[in-house]
Amino acid sequence: MSNIKIRQKMIENGIKSYQLADAVGIYPSTLSVWLRKELTGERGERVEKALEQLINNK
Repeated sequence: MSNIKIRQKMIENGIKSYQLADAVGIYPSTLSVWLRKELTGERGERVEKALEQLINNK
């Protein structure tokens, strides 16, 4: 999933970056740095999985 789609899903579902960062297990500032470039590999999987969990738990 592209970073733009991650951000769009966050907005659509009312998820704040600090909430996603907490679900991933990183600091909010780290998430901000990660989202500056396209996520790939393990980082991308962690963020996507955490985002889906947050959406499903609403």
